[in-house]
Amino acid sequence: MSLSVWLAFLATTLLFSLFPGAGALNTMGTVVRHGVRSALPSIAGLQLGLLCHLLLAGVGLGALLARSLLLFEIIKWCGAAYLVWLGWKQWRAPVQAVKAGSTKPMLFWPAVLVNLTNPKTILFLVALFPQFIHTDYPLWSQCLILGVTCLLVDALVMVGYATLAVPLMRIITTPARQRLQNRVFGSLFMAAGVTLAGASR
Repeated sequence: MSLSVWLAFLATTLLFSLFPGAGALNTMGTVVRHGVRSALPSIAGLQLGLLCHLLLAGVGLGALLARSLLLFEIIKWCGAAYLVWLGWKQWRAPVQAVKAGSTKPMLFWPAVLVNLTNPKTILFLVALFPQFIHTDYPLWSQCLILGVTCLLVDALVMVGYATLAVPLMRIITTPARQRLQNRVFGSLFMAAGVTLAGASR
C-alpha cells in the first residue's frame, strides 16, 4: 500500500470518526454525567464493536475478491455511490437537538452493542474499504493496515470528544448549528464519494 493511498484513507476515516454519531453522543453523555474517566471503558467498548465490523468487512471482501474481480469492481462503484448518497441524506437530515445528559451513559459491554447494532457502520466500511484495496497486493496485509488505522483514529477522536464533551454538547444542541453540521459533513461525504469514484477508474 502506497503512502498516498494510506493518507487518503486516513483523511476519510477521520471524517467518518469526527461525524458525531451514536458513539460520539454516547461518549459525551457519559462524560457529562460521570466524568472523563468513566468514558474510557465506553471508548474501549466502542472500539471492540468497530473491530467486529472491520473483521466482517475484511472477510467479506476476501471472499468477494476470491470469487470475481469484476464483482469486486462493481462493489467499489456501488460503495462510492453509497458515500455520495450518505452525504446527500446527511445534508437533508432533520434537526434533532440533543440535550446534555440525555444520552444514557454506557460502559464497556453496552458500548460494544452501540457499535455492533449500528448498521451504518458496517455499510460504511463495506463501501469504504474497496476504494483503497489494490488487487496487486496481499488483501489481508492491506485490511490489517486499514483496520488498525481506523481503530486508532476512532479511539483518538472519541478521547477528543470526551475531553471536550461539555462545550461540544452545548454546540450541537443549537438547531442552526446542527443543521450547518449536517450540511458540512454531508458535503464532505459526497465529495469523498465522487473523488473515490474517479480514482477507482
